[in-house]
Amino acid sequence: MEDQLHQFMYQSPIGELEIIGNDAGIQAILFVDNTTETVLPNAPANVVPTHLPKVLQACVTQLDEYFMGKREAFDLLLNPQGTGFQRRVWEALCQIPLGQISTYKKIAKAIELPKGAQAVGGANGQNPLSIVVPCHRVIGSNGTLTGYAGGLWRKSWLLKHEKVKLPGTQLSLI
Repeated sequence: MEDQLHQFMYQSPIGELEIIGNDAGIQAILFVDNTTETVLPNAPANVVPTHLPKVLQACVTQLDEYFMGKREAFDLLLNPQGTGFQRRVWEALCQIPLGQISTYKKIAKAIELPKGAQAVGGANGQNPLSIVVPCHRVIGSNGTLTGYAGGLWRKSWLLKHEKVKLPGTQLSLI
């Protein structure tokens, strides 16, 4: 069945990730200790741990390359489940290059919702595609690390891995 979801448990340097998707694309990449029903409500009933479709194989390969420092951008077929607004925010997040950070306010302006920083923060928090849709590259306007579904320690690790100068040093904001 083409629309049946498949899963793969990926061991990363910062914890186990559950990759969920099918031929239509990757629906979720979630830290296992943070999986919640609000992110992917149908996953427990529909996920089948069988052979990996090519799109999941590509995701595993690209995550390996990312963690080895050999990949700067992901080129995957993505199929996240979310509202139109959430998808606009997630698409804007994908425009933040590796090694750079942005703010909720700048993302709001980029999607032509200049007073929508708080709404952008909410959509950012619902991002079901950890690492690949780089919500970890968004910080508060005052330069502080703010919420991350995987935990602030992971956000800090990812930014250091990407060689971002963290708050307290010169920031590379886009």
